Amino acid sequence: MAVDGSHPYFPRDVVVPGYAANTAPLLFILTSFGGIIGALLFGCVTFATWYSTALKRGEQLTIAWFSLCGFLHLFFEGYFVLNHATIPSSQSLFAQLWKEYALSDSRYMTSDPFMLCIETLTVLIWGPLSFATAVLAARNRPREQGARHLLQAVVCVGHLYGVALYYGTCGFAEHMRGLSYSRPEPVYYWGYYVGMNAPWVVVPCVLLWQGGNAIQAAFREVAEGVEGKKGL
Repeated sequence: MAVDGSHPYFPRDVVVPGYAANTAPLLFILTSFGGIIGALLFGCVTFATWYSTALKRGEQLTIAWFSLCGFLHLFFEGYFVLNHATIPSSQSLFAQLWKEYALSDSRYMTSDPFMLCIETLTVLIWGPLSFATAVLAARNRPREQGARHLLQAVVCVGHLYGVALYYGTCGFAEHMRGLSYSRPEPVYYWGYYVGMNAPWVVVPCVLLWQGGNAIQAAFREVAEGVEGKKGL
């Protein structure tokens, strides 16, 4: 078993069974993963604009966002759920990515029950719903916009709730128990832990605001139509 000194994770006495350091350079790991994501988003947006030529830039960005969420939830986080016990010793691309990210949260190296539960729910619920939202946005059919905005709101609230739990459990452990799962270097705490999860706070808030405006506008249009008929 890997104990203090034989792995880079915090707290220093955490046990990481079978840990093996990454064999690939960090730049190669990040560029490979970035290439996969870039190809996915380019393909999704290209297909969506071919299918629905009237898509505006904002809609294209929304499709890209939910396609990204669907991919990360189903495949990257799905990999963690299925392989959590062997990730510390594995040298696959996803395993090496998880070992790098775990420098900011060692719970991903220890089969932590909370992480397994929240990630399993993310894979089973938010992954498919994210792709479904992207599809509805790409179809861009007026009669489906109500369902699209409703589903979009559900996914956004789910993301906000998940991030709140994620930040909250770490914050509780750190401030109430003096237990830190992140290495002290700023790049790991502020760059990985805070920075890489912050988009799932900012973007859902923006989408909820936009969706709320769209729903209000639709209700106003209906109300004006009803009042106009009454006026006749």
